[in-house]
Amino acid sequence: MTQFNNVSGIFPHLSVSADVLPFRTECGIGGLMSWADRLWMITYVAHYGEGSGLYEIDHNLNMRKHPESVVGTYANRLIHSASNSIIIGPHIIDHKGNVRTIDGVKDYRLAATMEHLTDPQNKVYFLSMEGPMLEVDLNTFKTEVLFDLTEELAVAEKYQNAMAKASTMETDKIGNNVIANRPQPHFKAGHTAAGRVVVANNTFSELDHTGEHQGGRLAEWDGKQWTIVQRTAFNEVTGRKNWGEVIFATGWDRASAIMMAFINGEWQKYRLPKASHNFEHFWQTEWPRIREIETERYMMDASGMFYELTPVPFRNKIWGIKPVCSHIRVIADYTCWKGMMVMGSNQTSPVGDTNLVTGYPESNLWFGKPDDLWQWGKPAGWGGPWWEEEVKANLPSDPYLMTGFDKKVLHLTQKSEDEVTFKLEVDFLGDGSWVIYDRVKVQADGYVHHEFPTGFSAHWIRVTPDLDCQATAYFIYT
Repeated sequence: MTQFNNVSGIFPHLSVSADVLPFRTECGIGGLMSWADRLWMITYVAHYGEGSGLYEIDHNLNMRKHPESVVGTYANRLIHSASNSIIIGPHIIDHKGNVRTIDGVKDYRLAATMEHLTDPQNKVYFLSMEGPMLEVDLNTFKTEVLFDLTEELAVAEKYQNAMAKASTMETDKIGNNVIANRPQPHFKAGHTAAGRVVVANNTFSELDHTGEHQGGRLAEWDGKQWTIVQRTAFNEVTGRKNWGEVIFATGWDRASAIMMAFINGEWQKYRLPKASHNFEHFWQTEWPRIREIETERYMMDASGMFYELTPVPFRNKIWGIKPVCSHIRVIADYTCWKGMMVMGSNQTSPVGDTNLVTGYPESNLWFGKPDDLWQWGKPAGWGGPWWEEEVKANLPSDPYLMTGFDKKVLHLTQKSEDEVTFKLEVDFLGDGSWVIYDRVKVQADGYVHHEFPTGFSAHWIRVTPDLDCQATAYFIYT
């Protein structure tokens, strides 16, 4: 057996790269799947470039680029139970490791593959980053575009209006595409469960932050019509097929990270701290995921923080969530293989020489144990339910995570002609059992802060005003 160099869980010989000609692009690791006694890895370039593709790694850590490999932007993966195959990128791989390529989808930038609503034995859906949603017959590979989701979800019109308003525009030397700081469709995830297909679009830029545009979407399709669940950026949607088929989705707005949970026919909204502003723009999120890294145990990556997450609801609530660590890695996927946690990233990306001190586009895997994550950055972050929001009297805010952090402070401002009293309630059981912690008075157009006692915590906290006003409620955990 060949002995390979190992540097803190990284094996240099497993790095993947894209060509530097005709253009320097990026090379991220978009998807990882354990299958047919191998670890399969799909990599991606940006909108252009050569290199990357489908790789397989054996138990001796020998890696080869598969002959069926094609170049593209792929981050989709799914087990198709009926055919005992996996789908990763535009490829379908049977239980013996035989690979075929679906030509009808290989030219799309693939973000997700989802089970079919009415014919899961024979068909699947593919979601592309630019919005087309396709149906593929896995017997014939017949491919049909079902929707342009930029139109179905009213993204295209808002996108065009925002483009017209943009004051600064630059032209990309490579593709003559406008690359100013403006919103673009950027679908990142899809999942089928509970009789619906749920998709996530993480469009978010300066115009979203200032409130001029709302390009992000969490939306669902029941086979008849589309419904928009949330109008802000979402990166991930997933879930198990048992224990009530809870669907989880993660995203963010300018106030905080967001976790949605679909339980017994209803969406519930929770808010989480942001560990870093490095994940604010939609181009900076490639692709934070929720994955089962040990049997029936989830790990969730959201806004630069990993969390433990239970897939099981109790009393129609998700209470088992705990911060593990903070980080600034661009982690596109992670999985378990041969008893190890394997993490794929997007690491060195010149992307048309926009970064003039980064040369060769390449990324690599990290091998470790789930418990190693506790040695990363200590959990800390900021955010809240309101950022200059018009809030209504006696209407509570969304629940905001409180557990698992050391020192905590709340900043409160309000703009109105009257003094406003804010009721602070905590849920220390995590099941929606709210009790009053305190009441804080804020003068007209005023500001106060509240420092929580050392060691005080609860699962969730929420804020309720006694008068209508424009308010900011922002927690900083250190």
